[in-house]
Amino acid sequence: MRKRAAVLCGAAVVVAGSLTAPSAGASTPQTPHTSPAAKLTWKNCATTNYPTLQCASLDVPLDHENPHGQQITLALSRVKHTAQKSQGPLLVNPGGPGGSGLTLAGFVASSLPKEVAAQYDVIGFDPRGVGKSKPALDCKPGHFNPVRPDSVPRTPALEKANLDRAKSFAAACGTKYASLLPYIDTIQAAQDMDSIRAALGARRTSYFGYSYGTYLGAVYARLFPQRVKHLVLDSIVDPTGVWYDDNLAQDHAFDARQKALMAWIAKYDSTYKLGTDPAKVEAEWYAMRKALAKKPAGGKVGASELEDTFIPGGYYNGYWPHLAEAFAAYVNDKNADPLVEAYGNFAAVDASGDNGYSVYTSVQCRDASWPRDWNQWRKDNWAVYDKAPFMAWNNAWYNAPCAFWPTDSLKPVHIANDKLPPVLLFQATNDPATPYEGGLTVHRLLAGSSFVVEQGGGNHGITLSGNTCLDKYLAAYLTDGTVPRGGGAIDAVCAKTPDPKPLSAKMATTPAAVGGATLHGLVGFRG
Repeated sequence: MRKRAAVLCGAAVVVAGSLTAPSAGASTPQTPHTSPAAKLTWKNCATTNYPTLQCASLDVPLDHENPHGQQITLALSRVKHTAQKSQGPLLVNPGGPGGSGLTLAGFVASSLPKEVAAQYDVIGFDPRGVGKSKPALDCKPGHFNPVRPDSVPRTPALEKANLDRAKSFAAACGTKYASLLPYIDTIQAAQDMDSIRAALGARRTSYFGYSYGTYLGAVYARLFPQRVKHLVLDSIVDPTGVWYDDNLAQDHAFDARQKALMAWIAKYDSTYKLGTDPAKVEAEWYAMRKALAKKPAGGKVGASELEDTFIPGGYYNGYWPHLAEAFAAYVNDKNADPLVEAYGNFAAVDASGDNGYSVYTSVQCRDASWPRDWNQWRKDNWAVYDKAPFMAWNNAWYNAPCAFWPTDSLKPVHIANDKLPPVLLFQATNDPATPYEGGLTVHRLLAGSSFVVEQGGGNHGITLSGNTCLDKYLAAYLTDGTVPRGGGAIDAVCAKTPDPKPLSAKMATTPAAVGGATLHGLVGFRG
């Protein structure tokens, strides 16, 4: 969920581009309008890692309620089936909202067992506004250029500086994309998916989504239950909290995950020499943050950028050794270079990141209502900060443009569904980006679904990431629809993959680590 997310609200509302919400946003959507199926022309777009990848483009309506009106273009990718008998398309999505899915098709096709992947046309796509789809959004290039104001608004001046950034971003989106923003939302994206299905000539489609992609998949299934063959949701958004409450819940979970990193560093005190008491290690981290707020490392890494750099460690523990080395070098050796390097590797935002954030805000701010009174944001986020300070305000400012967004909001989709074939759900118990309760909720709302849990796992995106137990259930399901049935709230449990070792132990080159790093590079952070 999110290439960063959280939430809070504001007093003024930017009005440019404001429109009344279309009927497609109703809490129980009606069957959407569909466009005539278009033909796809596939061309080679192979890469070194994915030599059979093909690409195509598809025009779809900007507004699916006006199918013959303005058209936009979606970028698609494909790894074609090789088995004699095909199970049809398997659409894949990495989350975000705002994540590109073109490369994910190659990753999924190459990571599934060959005999399973061979049965599908694995289809990636850049959702509307993303990447190679046209038009691609970029509301305000350089919005995350360092050094930003300290995220914790301890003074009125800091709060104003952060509020001004949020307001200016929302205003830039409204000025630049007034005619597009009312149609950048999850419902329209789900309807795009059905246009892709139709263009592929398939009566039904399978779908495999991570993170925000689980909400997108659940909305698609709600709109088009008769067109779902297989549905896999990994690291599951709580659909009852989109998006304000979900993002506040993240703050508590990320704080716990940061504490897990501090405990891991304390465990390897012989390597990092930051102490054996996790609480003292954490105190060192906050002391580092305080120092960077006064003197940013390399002119790039201030307090806010430090948070950005460590947040990816919540998504994937494979980054822990790199983060720990940078932390230790700064504290023990007064050497900020590794920290600046870590910021460049994990947190610096390029043009692709600007695009992803523009779509992220456009979708989340449009999908559901957000508080428009900044006093509500202030109250809620200080309350969270008092208990879970690590990401609370950083996350708040990431989502703060929604307090000033220049379109009306839709109503969240009620994804409850009893018209689907068996659905397979995966969730780690300690996932901070999409906390565990979301998986339980979706399991309850999707009748007949099967819930597979990674006990003690804290990574976000857990299948095709090195856990053979989880991948066994995934392969069986995609082969013939088989799901585990446990008869309770949980249908199957897998042990978590082991935590990494310090880099000196040469553990970062194991196949599981390589696969995990590849997946999490595609799923992204806050995404």
